[in-house]
Amino acid sequence: MKIQLDKITAKEIIPGYMGKLIHGQKMSLVYWDVEKDAEVPEHAHENEQIMQVLEGEFEFTVDGSTAIYTAGELIVIPPNVLHKGRALTRCRLMDVFSPVREAYK
Repeated sequence: MKIQLDKITAKEIIPGYMGKLIHGQKMSLVYWDVEKDAEVPEHAHENEQIMQVLEGEFEFTVDGSTAIYTAGELIVIPPNVLHKGRALTRCRLMDVFSPVREAYK
């Protein structure tokens, strides 16, 4: 199935996080436009997650360890591990979740 990213309507999943969501049978992909200072509260989920910063600076805490990520950097978040984040600048991010992130459907 051919998908055009520019034809997908973004949804605000949490305040300041506008996501374009694509779901396959076993994974979800999300492209985020994130406002400066927008935060993802600490949480955990059953999904393995890989996040890539496409633009901007993003502070991310995984299992109590905090680092700042910039364009081209990625992080792998294991299932059921506490994590949170905050956009230090306006950001564009990409997340991949496996299995499908049902909460985002």
